[in-house]
Amino acid sequence: MDKIRGEHAGGFAASRISQGLQPGSINSSLRVLRRILRLAAEWGVIESAPKIELLTGETRRERVVTLEEEARYLAAASPLLAEVATVLFDTGMRPDELHRMCWEHITWNSRRHGVLLVTKGKTDAARREIPMTARVRQVLERRWRAQGSPESGWVFPAPTKSGHIDHSSVKKQHRAALKISRVRPFVLYSLRHTFLTRLGSSGCDAWTLMRIAGHSSIKMSERYVHPSGETVLAAMSRMELLVSE
Repeated sequence: MDKIRGEHAGGFAASRISQGLQPGSINSSLRVLRRILRLAAEWGVIESAPKIELLTGETRRERVVTLEEEARYLAAASPLLAEVATVLFDTGMRPDELHRMCWEHITWNSRRHGVLLVTKGKTDAARREIPMTARVRQVLERRWRAQGSPESGWVFPAPTKSGHIDHSSVKKQHRAALKISRVRPFVLYSLRHTFLTRLGSSGCDAWTLMRIAGHSSIKMSERYVHPSGETVLAAMSRMELLVSE
C-alpha cells in the first residue's frame, strides 16, 4: 500500500478510459481508493496518503451516491421525495418510469417482496419486471394503504396535466434536501446510475444487469460489471462442481 502513488491512479484511470468507461464511473473507484489511503495514513499503516486526482468531465447524471450520502439525503428529504428517492435507489428505474407507475403494475405476492412491472420506456427493452426490496415494498405498501388499497390508478398522483408527478414535482424539495444534508449535488437520474453501479459491484453478470436495467444493448450494461478475481474463481468453482456431478 505504501508503494501506491498518484501516477499509479492516473494509469488506472487511463486504462479504464481505454475500456470505454465514463469519468463518473472511474471517479467512483478513485474516490474509494483515496478514502482507503487516507484511512491508512490516519491509522499509521502508511506515512502519508498520496494525492489522487479525479477526472474532469464527470456529469451529475453519472454521479454515484455513497451509502453515507444516501442516509443523509433521505433524512433531509420531504416525505414525498424520500419515497421517490428510496424507490429509485433500490430499483434503478428511470425517473419517468417511476412517475408513470400504476397500482395495476404491482404484484404483491410474487417473488420475495413483490414485483414492479415497467410497461414502457425509451426502447422495447425498457419493458421489464423488477423485484422489490424490503424497503421498496414498505414504501409502496404504506402509500397503497393510505390511498385506500386501490386496484388501479397512479402510484404517485399529482395535480399536473398527466395526473401524476413529473420532474418539476420534487425539484424544489430535492434542492432543499441537498442543501440541508450538505451532500454533493446530483440529479435524481444519478440514483439509477448509483443502483446499477452497486448491482455491478455485487457480482451481478452483465446479462442479468441488462434485464434489470432495461438496457437495449449489452454494451451499456458491461460498463457496470467488473468481475473481481474472487468472482472469477467462484464461477470456475461452480463450473467444476457442475461437470463433476
